[in-house]
Amino acid sequence: MKIGSYQVDVLRCGEFWLDGGAMFGVVPRVVWERLTPPDASNRIRLQTNCLLIRGEGAAILMDTGVGDKENDSFHERFRVERGPGVPGALQELGLTPEDITHVVISHLHWDHAGGATRRDEHGKLVPAFPRARYVVQRGEWQDAVAPSERTSASYMPDNFMPLQQADCLHLVDGETEIAPGVSVFLAPGHNKHMQCLRVESAGATGVFLADLVPTRHHLRLAFIMGYDLYPATTLETKRELLRSIHAGGWFLFFDHDPEVPVVTLDRNERGHYVAIPATA
Repeated sequence: MKIGSYQVDVLRCGEFWLDGGAMFGVVPRVVWERLTPPDASNRIRLQTNCLLIRGEGAAILMDTGVGDKENDSFHERFRVERGPGVPGALQELGLTPEDITHVVISHLHWDHAGGATRRDEHGKLVPAFPRARYVVQRGEWQDAVAPSERTSASYMPDNFMPLQQADCLHLVDGETEIAPGVSVFLAPGHNKHMQCLRVESAGATGVFLADLVPTRHHLRLAFIMGYDLYPATTLETKRELLRSIHAGGWFLFFDHDPEVPVVTLDRNERGHYVAIPATA
């Protein structure tokens, strides 16, 4: 789709499945299973939706998906169903990883940063996008390299330490413009330093909220993941951002919705936000 002078493509890079209870926190299963039925292991289907934003001399990739470095046991645990990955999705658009100028990583969990690195023909870990600057919040980097007992399983050093070694890591603090009209901003709750992305051009706006609102089923303010470190903060951040998206008629991109990756918002008679699938 076009957002002003920018071409924005959703790259649907592959499915994986996570525990439904964890994805909906305190929401009872009898409620969330009507929205997204679980498999026999209580997991629900998710997608890795990444964004490609092209214009103003830049080709900006937002998030990198799971990647292909992990072993069969990992893939079985999370029912990773290999899709094209970012390289395959780029190829469908006639592009290669070398065409990417910036990689923005919302946060360094494995399902967002796994595709940031790859193994070369010698088995060495290298940046997957060799010409790109990798944009990460400084606070998120610090949390990833020194995780707590609760967060360590989400941060896999092979996904991000090679970026520092290759000197392509660009650490930022808070709201930062990446290209004219394209900026990142903090959206705390899932963790302390997750960043989201906003594209503004010619009177149109689109936002990618990463794990703040992972699917259209998480638009209800109280539908907050059990993975979130600061759920009360998630609630307030969601309230503020969804109000702005609805009032402005902005496009909202979901990082994990397997069926509807981009919507606008309406409100129903009970005041809940409702996703209206967007068209190109």
